[in-house]
Amino acid sequence: MTNVVAFIGLGRMGGPMAANLAAAGHRVLGYDLVPASLSAAAEAGVEVAESALSAAAEADVVITMLPAGRHVLALYQDEGLLAAAKPGTLFVDCSTIDVADARAAHEAAVAAGHRALDAPVSGGVMGAEAGTLTFMAGGGEAEYAQAAPLLSVLGKKAVHCGGPGAGQAAKICNNMILGISMIAVSEAFVLGESLGLSHQALYDVASTASGQCWALTTNCPVPGPVPASPANHGYEPGFAAPLMAKDLGLAANALHAGGIDTGLGLRAAELYAAFAEGRGAGQDFSGIVHALRDAAQAAEPQNGTR
Repeated sequence: MTNVVAFIGLGRMGGPMAANLAAAGHRVLGYDLVPASLSAAAEAGVEVAESALSAAAEADVVITMLPAGRHVLALYQDEGLLAAAKPGTLFVDCSTIDVADARAAHEAAVAAGHRALDAPVSGGVMGAEAGTLTFMAGGGEAEYAQAAPLLSVLGKKAVHCGGPGAGQAAKICNNMILGISMIAVSEAFVLGESLGLSHQALYDVASTASGQCWALTTNCPVPGPVPASPANHGYEPGFAAPLMAKDLGLAANALHAGGIDTGLGLRAAELYAAFAEGRGAGQDFSGIVHALRDAAQAAEPQNGTR
């Protein structure tokens, strides 16, 4: 059993994850730049460290959950996290970042005498709180084996996807599917509305037919059919639209870098980028239904002509 875990980044995802590790009996040293996040973590049984460096200095495993690759690389190198850790420390980055950044972080950790695993997650805030996340891991077999007991506390499933960066690759592919699916489900509801079909009727059919998918049955974008979905709670984010826009942007970067033209993936990235910059800035990603409905209404023929 791991003796000490340093957890850097105690936001809406990292905070519940650190709390679950503490509840499972691990000693968790947590740090975040936001005082309110530190206070919430302390109430959940996490020991608050004076700094990220002091937390890493005592840890056997360092877990990071940060906004972007530049933050991970800056913390690892410029801010001295790798230098502060004991030799051979396992660094597990659960952030969702660019594949190239994940590989650079892995190389930096190894060069500093440590081991590394990229392990982004799927499941959103609800999954983080419930300990039902899915982890996609990239790195060596031994590193994955050491991290597995921790990941089993934090999630219901973990998949070793391959070498460094493979976890991030799997994450952006998965979220490209999710983003496209949510747009498709939302467009179906908008079409149903225009045809006089109730939300419940469409849901009752599609949820048990060939249109069934997670975006419909768990995160339904319209109020009513799925009581726990954000649509029934003012679209308060479970998975915020700006985060979906970020993930689809990472997928778009990878598509461009590989010379791959996937019309739906790139279009989904454009739609979510525009939504996140506007009314979707504080909404769940399922709120994209509003933007699609508005676009459909704006395109309606005027005075019977197009």
